[in-house]
Amino acid sequence: MFANEGNPVHAGAADTPSVFLEDLTWTELSARIAAGATTVLVPIGGTEQNGPHMVLGKHNVRVRAVAGQIAHALGHTMVAPVLAYVPEGSVSPPTAHMRFTGTISIPDAAFESVLEGAARSFRQHGFRDVVFLGDHGGYQKNEVRVATKLNREWSSDRATRVHALAQYYQVTQTEFVHALKGRGYSSAEIGTHAGLADTSLAMAVNPALVRSDVLAPGKRLGAAEGVYGDPRRSNAEAGRVGLQQIIDASVLAIRAAIQSH
Repeated sequence: MFANEGNPVHAGAADTPSVFLEDLTWTELSARIAAGATTVLVPIGGTEQNGPHMVLGKHNVRVRAVAGQIAHALGHTMVAPVLAYVPEGSVSPPTAHMRFTGTISIPDAAFESVLEGAARSFRQHGFRDVVFLGDHGGYQKNEVRVATKLNREWSSDRATRVHALAQYYQVTQTEFVHALKGRGYSSAEIGTHAGLADTSLAMAVNPALVRSDVLAPGKRLGAAEGVYGDPRRSNAEAGRVGLQQIIDASVLAIRAAIQSH
């Protein structure tokens, strides 16, 4: 179900209208908001190296696809365009992923300004719950800072709330890891970046994100190639388990946050 999420059906062209904001005209979106679609998901990805076997846009494709599934499950929910430019560390001298060709990094302040501007825009147009979905661990704290700032500013008029949804990312570090270990994979294989967990999720979203020939039996990829884990036994079946866990945990958390709001 994920392979087609990168090319959503145009609104009005199928029985189920698109949940992606950028597929609609302004009048179509206005009508959807007036009809009760007052929750908007802000998918946050990132453009970074993911080893020689996985595309630079992995986070962007994955978070868009998963956000679409979450929106469908919630109902009355729209998905904003993916934010693909995020903090990735020092540019000069380059550190972490910036040491590898293709990674794009912006300052924390610029990233937070974009999130803040987006949330203010959505409030202006009638959205009442703005949900940040961060697919990457490095900027979770930035999401929280922006949400805290805006919620404090809007405390006297609680019509709109901003939610930095920690559960979306946390499940990939907890429940998904436990599920993979239950299938016989080791911590060394699962890894923390571009390993079996990361690669299996990408395969489940769209196999084209992964260069399977690079994963053929042979030399194990390591830190020198930007890989922290062992992706050679990655597979879409395992990835689908993780994707469903992300969706389920996020839907429950968003419903609870909206009910509290």
